[in-house]
Amino acid sequence: MRRPLDLRHVVSPGLRDLIELANTNDFNRVTEQVRNLRGCTSPVNLHGWTITTDSATKEVVRSYRSEDEPSGRLLTTCGNRRASRCPACSRVYAADTYHLIKAGLSGGKNVAETVRDHPRAFVTLTAPSFGPVHNRKTDSTGKTRPCGCGSHHTEDDPALGTPLDPATYDYTGAVLWNAHAGQLWGRFTTYLRRALAEHLGMTQKALNAALRVSFAKVAEYQKRGLVHFHAVIRFDGPDGHVTSPPPWATFDALQVAVGLAVERARLTVESDAIGERVIKWGDRFKVDKISALGDGELTDAKVAGYVAKYATKNAEGAGTVDRTLMCRPCQGRGYVRGPDGFRDLCDDCEGTGQAEPIKALPVQRHVRQMIRTAWDLGNLPEFAELKLWKWAHMLGFRGHFSSKSRAYSTTLGALRDVRRAWRLAQADAARARAGLPTTDETTLVTASSWTYLSSGYRPGEELLAAQIRHDMAHADRSKSEGEPWL
Repeated sequence: MRRPLDLRHVVSPGLRDLIELANTNDFNRVTEQVRNLRGCTSPVNLHGWTITTDSATKEVVRSYRSEDEPSGRLLTTCGNRRASRCPACSRVYAADTYHLIKAGLSGGKNVAETVRDHPRAFVTLTAPSFGPVHNRKTDSTGKTRPCGCGSHHTEDDPALGTPLDPATYDYTGAVLWNAHAGQLWGRFTTYLRRALAEHLGMTQKALNAALRVSFAKVAEYQKRGLVHFHAVIRFDGPDGHVTSPPPWATFDALQVAVGLAVERARLTVESDAIGERVIKWGDRFKVDKISALGDGELTDAKVAGYVAKYATKNAEGAGTVDRTLMCRPCQGRGYVRGPDGFRDLCDDCEGTGQAEPIKALPVQRHVRQMIRTAWDLGNLPEFAELKLWKWAHMLGFRGHFSSKSRAYSTTLGALRDVRRAWRLAQADAARARAGLPTTDETTLVTASSWTYLSSGYRPGEELLAAQIRHDMAHADRSKSEGEPWL
């Protein structure tokens, strides 16, 4: 009989747990389950079961219970798109986004390959100025010009993007612009179609009958803490990517329409506390032609890689934190309702409504002031629908980081379905080798029940996951250059 190990001398909880796992008969299964997560940093822990039966014979083809696992639970990937939270899952998301954008430019994934001949543009829309900031401008020769402060900033200077005069900087306008940026984008797409019809001298009804405008966009934070958008805009025929646009739908017409839409798309925000504010695009915008044959500066692969890279970013590029500051028990109000129905001070945040005090955040002064401004504006009833308490850590921005029109290309869900079908095919191949029925031989019905337990690893599992992440990073460094979404 094996004597139990004496682990009292082992100081590390992770190492102690790993030794206990290694001392079991199911250590190989523990390692396999962690390896299947491909380096996920915060897996979802589930408890439940699934049973697949033959609909004709009612025979159980396969079954699974999480309680049969060594740890009594099933680990699945978190699926978080943010690189700051889970590099492994965000890499999968970036790869999917790359293929989604690339399919809308070159075809494939059920998109007609003729789309590469449609007029396509890579459009960049920026925010207006809310006050002069430290910058690093260059002239036509690439030589840096002095900033407004008189200095020549380096590329990694933390002062870049911060106001020259914080006392006069319009922090309220900056936060409100971020909060309405998604809505402004929606208005831009409406005005784009109107401007295009006006430029071509036709009615909108006639334009919609002959042309469809498809797009995909991604948001990126500038160093000054304001989002700007990069978008792929494509002209299609009336039935989408399967039909060619009319001859008069040219890149030049698209370029003119973008300029008119940027100028005309506006929102008006009114408040007794701050007066009237007009939300509009900045004067600087770009409309670049995407090369169909790869002979231009912007190729299909480069554009898809650029968009995919920013699809996994959050506001951390602007120097803010990647977690909400809203106290969850009181939902940022600072109080909770007691059993008697009266308001009681929230014990978790001591009445501030903040999960972490804003003044204690490890951020620079400019970012802290934007967070504080978002929090203060969230206290105004006229801005309640903006949920600025919840999105203060995002400097007010609450829109989708990436989105697309329905007819642009495939969907992320369709790409996930393809991956799932591939895994099922692999499982069927293994069952066929074992002489068991497969999904090709019979109609299967699956029933399941799952319950969320928690997120994360056991201490010993975390050590295994860290080794897997190290091995994956080493393999990536050893690869030859080639994956364009990196």
